[in-house]
Amino acid sequence: MLVFKFGGASVKDAEGVRNLAHIIQGYQNNQLLVVISAMGKTTNSLEKLTKAYINGSEDIYAIYEEVKAYHFNIITQLFDKNHPVFDDIQNTFVEIDWILEDEPQDSYDFIYDQIVSVGELVSTRIVNAYLNYSGITSQWVDVRGYIHTDNTYREGAVQWDKTCTAIRRDIPPLLQKSIIITQGFLGGTSENFTTTLGREGSDYTASIFASCLQAESVTTWKDVPGILNADPKLFSDTKKFDELSYSEAIEMTYYGATVIHPKTIKPLQNAKIPLLVKPFTDPSASGTVIKEDGVNNFEKPVIIVKQNQVLLSVSAKDYSFITEDHLSDIFRIFAKSHTKINMMQTSALSFTVCIDDQAERFEPLLTVLNEYFRVRYNSNLKLLTVRHHKNNSLQELTNGKEVLLEQLSRNTAQMVVR
Repeated sequence: MLVFKFGGASVKDAEGVRNLAHIIQGYQNNQLLVVISAMGKTTNSLEKLTKAYINGSEDIYAIYEEVKAYHFNIITQLFDKNHPVFDDIQNTFVEIDWILEDEPQDSYDFIYDQIVSVGELVSTRIVNAYLNYSGITSQWVDVRGYIHTDNTYREGAVQWDKTCTAIRRDIPPLLQKSIIITQGFLGGTSENFTTTLGREGSDYTASIFASCLQAESVTTWKDVPGILNADPKLFSDTKKFDELSYSEAIEMTYYGATVIHPKTIKPLQNAKIPLLVKPFTDPSASGTVIKEDGVNNFEKPVIIVKQNQVLLSVSAKDYSFITEDHLSDIFRIFAKSHTKINMMQTSALSFTVCIDDQAERFEPLLTVLNEYFRVRYNSNLKLLTVRHHKNNSLQELTNGKEVLLEQLSRNTAQMVVR
């Protein structure tokens, strides 16, 4: 039994959907579960729509119509004009229509999940319809009935026992009849509300299914030849890893490597299931294999760049030392605001962190911190993380940049730069 995951770039247009069908066609003799993300940059567009709705912006419907037009343009190129998929997609978008009819009442995170999740629901309906249209038997499955989470919207915590029980009960019989098409990134609560698993969480979805079903492997199809030592959009001289160990992959994703979601590896490691990262433009290419005994070859250091960072320093209002009691209070505030710390450093009088600049979380966090501490911060920064660094590589990366904070350990260097 195999699990495939296709990201948004692989289904960004009609040609991408056709290519996906071509790849799947070669695996029709396997039991195959396919996890699919929203098409292209749909998640970004639906995030923009969510903010416009919350803020009461005048361009709400312009944004929404653009999202719908993008999808209908794709299906117009894939299907005859009388195909029922046109009605299916229109009915799926109705979920957003219902939300936009009323004034926003719920929290931003709750509304975000109800709107943004429609991207995956639409993309999977289109792909499932096209597979059947082209002669490949597949069945659409609503992932929200199988991946059960708590009520932490935008960061749903998976309830593993309930999730695996549901998957093991229903999915194997379905796999014996057809290929399964389901959504990445989404989960469901006990009250039947939609949650999301964190940005780019479709990889995690694939690993959840694979772990519960004891799959032979997970293959995530990307727009890169495999896992590279750096982002090819930022660095011209990159090198692909043929293999990586689970532990190194976990380190890379923890520090922000975006090719794999941070939570993806652990379920696979626990079940000893290899993860293959392969290019959807060249399905026969070897890609990268992540496994327990993967060989790590670091001819070049691993470079991870996180954009749009904030460097925030917290100190006691009475200028006393930063103690364990202070740190306990600070961490509790960060946890309650669901703010992940990317780097931290403590001195006698201050505690400094580097975090993502997310206005909807940063501003409430700042309000609470200011009640108890003195707070200073700088924004529009970058966080550079270098695994298996060498002195010359660090100098090249920081040349011409102002380094605001730096940490060096045996294997990892981190620098906040402006």
